[in-house]
Amino acid sequence: MLKHEQIEKNVGLLFVLTLFVVLWGGLLEIVPLFFQKSTTTPVEGVKPYTAVQLAGREVYLREGCYNCHSQMIRPFRAETERYGHYSVAGEFVYDHPFQWGSKRTGPDLHRVGGRYSDEWQRAHLMNPRDVVPESNMPAYAFLASTKAKTSVAAQIEDKMGVMRMYANMRGIPTYSDEEIKAAKADIGDMTEMDVLIAYLQGMGTALSAMK
Repeated sequence: MLKHEQIEKNVGLLFVLTLFVVLWGGLLEIVPLFFQKSTTTPVEGVKPYTAVQLAGREVYLREGCYNCHSQMIRPFRAETERYGHYSVAGEFVYDHPFQWGSKRTGPDLHRVGGRYSDEWQRAHLMNPRDVVPESNMPAYAFLASTKAKTSVAAQIEDKMGVMRMYANMRGIPTYSDEEIKAAKADIGDMTEMDVLIAYLQGMGTALSAMK
């Protein structure tokens, strides 16, 4: 059996054994999650994003909103009292990629859906300081003058197809062919601001009644 001294003095062997331990430990932590029901099954009420919400999510990603806003409430009293019920794995089965984040310049948005009216959200996006005087968030008024169908919704069918592929891999309910074909019609003449608000208003609402 190798002694610690032999391992520590052999850089190559130390590297190989360290890598083995890290990979083995990672497998033991990660692989079981793929077979754990709570992480692979949607919680009651969670559904695939509508075409409108999915287009809004694309605006959210494009504008880098995730750089300042996380979407994961940790199970600590300080967070649940401020943001609402803590996040659970089954809420994220349709998020590819997920938006958990690691930095909060602004508040966590996982339970923002329904907390404010559409009018409030619109005013906030037009000029955040009109509703939150201390906000350092940039204004996104330009979103109101761009039609979603000419930008984020131009390839919405392909995007929904990719999301359906991910869902099928996990055996969870997803889009029908009819829903994908109707996507552009559902978005219609909505602006990028309209679809972004739709995304925000649906965020975290499946567990909104939980205490």
